Amino acid sequence: MLRLLLVLLPVFYSTFSLAQSYTLSGYVRDAQTGEPLIQATVISSTHGGTTTNRYGYYSLTIPGVETSAADSLQLRFSYVGYAPQTLRLPLQEDIIINVELTASNLLEEVIVEAPEALVHQRTQMSVLSITPEQVARMPALLGEADVLKSLQLLPGVQSGNEGTAGLYVRGGSPDQNLILLDGVPVYNVSHLFGFFSVFNPSSVSYVELIKGGFPARYGGRLSSVLDIRMKEGNMKQFAGEASLGIISGSASIEGPIIKDRASFIISGRRTYLDLIAQPLLNEFVNDDEEGQVNYYFYDLNAKVNARLGKKHHLYLSAYAGQDEGAISDERSRLLEGVQTNSRDNFDLAWGNLTTALRWNYTIAPRWFSNTTLTYSRYDYNNDVTYETIRSGNLTNDIEAALDSAYNFSRQRYRSSIEDWAGRVDVNFTPNPKHDIQFGASAIHHTFNPGAVNYVFDTLASDDVIAGDTLLGSAIIEAWETFVYLEDQWQPSPRFGMNLGVHASAFQVEGETYTSLQPRVSMRYLLAKSLALKASYAQMAQFIHLLTNSGLGLPTDLWVPATERIRPQRAWQAAVGLAKTLRNGLQVSLEGYYKEMDNLLEYRDGADFLNIEEDWQDKVVVGEGRSYGAELLVEQRAGKLTGWVGYTLSWTDRQFDEVNFGERFPFRYDRRHDISVTTSYQWTSKLTASANWVFGTGQAITLPVSSYDPIELADFYFRDVVSEGDVEEIRGRNGFRMQPYHRLDVNIQHSKEKKWGERVWTIGIYNAYNRRNPFFIDRDTLPNRRKQFVQYTLFPILPAISYKLRFE
Repeated sequence: MLRLLLVLLPVFYSTFSLAQSYTLSGYVRDAQTGEPLIQATVISSTHGGTTTNRYGYYSLTIPGVETSAADSLQLRFSYVGYAPQTLRLPLQEDIIINVELTASNLLEEVIVEAPEALVHQRTQMSVLSITPEQVARMPALLGEADVLKSLQLLPGVQSGNEGTAGLYVRGGSPDQNLILLDGVPVYNVSHLFGFFSVFNPSSVSYVELIKGGFPARYGGRLSSVLDIRMKEGNMKQFAGEASLGIISGSASIEGPIIKDRASFIISGRRTYLDLIAQPLLNEFVNDDEEGQVNYYFYDLNAKVNARLGKKHHLYLSAYAGQDEGAISDERSRLLEGVQTNSRDNFDLAWGNLTTALRWNYTIAPRWFSNTTLTYSRYDYNNDVTYETIRSGNLTNDIEAALDSAYNFSRQRYRSSIEDWAGRVDVNFTPNPKHDIQFGASAIHHTFNPGAVNYVFDTLASDDVIAGDTLLGSAIIEAWETFVYLEDQWQPSPRFGMNLGVHASAFQVEGETYTSLQPRVSMRYLLAKSLALKASYAQMAQFIHLLTNSGLGLPTDLWVPATERIRPQRAWQAAVGLAKTLRNGLQVSLEGYYKEMDNLLEYRDGADFLNIEEDWQDKVVVGEGRSYGAELLVEQRAGKLTGWVGYTLSWTDRQFDEVNFGERFPFRYDRRHDISVTTSYQWTSKLTASANWVFGTGQAITLPVSSYDPIELADFYFRDVVSEGDVEEIRGRNGFRMQPYHRLDVNIQHSKEKKWGERVWTIGIYNAYNRRNPFFIDRDTLPNRRKQFVQYTLFPILPAISYKLRFE
């Protein structure tokens, strides 16, 4: 594949350089902060246009004759939420034009007219984006704004369990999402056992989710690509913000190191749940015990960027996040002259570390390169210690002698994945009809699928027994490499397409897996504002996630494809319509079909705790499929903004050793999924927002037999849904919980101060107190008959937060 690239590139260059032409290039940035504007639109008056890349850079080549000052070329720069800017200039040579756009909220009045940025004109389909401002306005659990939970409100994206931050995209699992923070993969995106994500909204500048029709530059996952970019820091002036919520606080500061040349941003977030909830949690400790329960998480983001002349731009970014939990229990008892002191400690910790060093280089006006070196690590540690001391009056009685003893045991469980990677990407824009990208990457993985270290020391009478034992799977190292080539080609004003190929290889334990993945997306304008779109993509994934639940628990294990376990593979086809209406209203309708192979699942009764058995002996391999339709109606302009999303889908799995080899619904298969998200700007100071969601009940497996009619009862969020006396399994995931629906509301009030702005946010989660099912368990009645009990997790929950912004 690399040889093919080297052969084709000179051909492309010589072909597109035959005609006389001039190139306009540069960056589009925010006028107030200097932040790059990603996907800003640049339109010429005569020869089409282009958009800025992930770094705010654009290149537009205009073929033809020179223009004079009297017969100048007109350029229009625009971006959603910003006032457009129009320039006129003579075209007599290649020109570098850096433009700064002003945000619309800084203007007294803005007329939104940006037809060039509308959905029907984009070649790419199955792409969703959301701004940090939208995330901040949305109602949220306990008032904690969350990027991933905001994405769950879009069609084709599901949340899994209530309140959790996992993403299930078009029937895929969370491990099938490529989640990138400044281009670095993040393997565990959950805090507080999945209820919050690791992405601090105050440090995020851009969020894009791709559900299908993947461009060739992305690879390594089956279901989606989530590209999150950190802010780069204010190059104009010092600014910052601080916020306090019910369970956490955050702060950030940014500013110029050298004005308009270099900047920095540092942001942090920490929960004080340990300080607030500790007295309540300690109530679980018995009266004759002394103990403590503790839990907290934190996030740290930092970034420095510097413009080294006109052609070079250097970035250094890092993220570190950690969850820490601990339970300690001390007991002291005196019984029949024997004093027994015992102490138990349970410590749990998991976290991510990512770093990226990036160099942007403008090789020539039509050539732009990006070189990135990255490091990432995710690890999980569980440390359990038991210590018992017994002392008494020693006698010749054997039982009394054994009462004087010392027992100590310690169990440490560790699991991790570590990556070192390098990547080069090049953009070549020969003319407005072609935007060519190509590149290569190499990643060195180190997998530690889980190891337990047992340490024990026992003293009883004159006998001493001690040991130190290490059990678990061996560390596995692997190399993952790929090259790609793609072309954004528009042969005519009506027809556009993105053609590409992604070639990858994975070397592990003497085995080499290869994959050649074609990608294509097409758009044809049926009318001025109506487009027909289609896409096809093949994907390969060389790593698997072993999980016992959908909670994003740290016990989920990342493992590689091996000689015995083959890589996951998938293909997906989609077709759709996109329509732009007046006043910024956009409608898109898509249908898709996806098949997946080599999916892993634990065998019945197997889990990560049995470390004496290799993980490859505890799994079964199967396949899955997903198909459905998605509707999105979105309003991005005006006082009332938001969207209505609807998903109709079917998702199933098939394993030869599960459910007698028959297909069964995936746990998060939902036939219907509806979300309504609105935000209304009452005044410049007051904004009201609301979300309403509805989803078909989650598929579950229940033992069944003859049972009595449904009996209703309430026991503080416990609803008895059925009862029976003989257990019989009727297929995997053969039953459904009750439908899920919920209303959240939010009001934000802001006020300008001399030093900046303050914002109060008051919200209600689950406003009409719907008792949504979280899980169903079995219970035994006094007459020994069985019943199913439904448990609800979140009742109506109020929230309040306070934020300060200064500059």
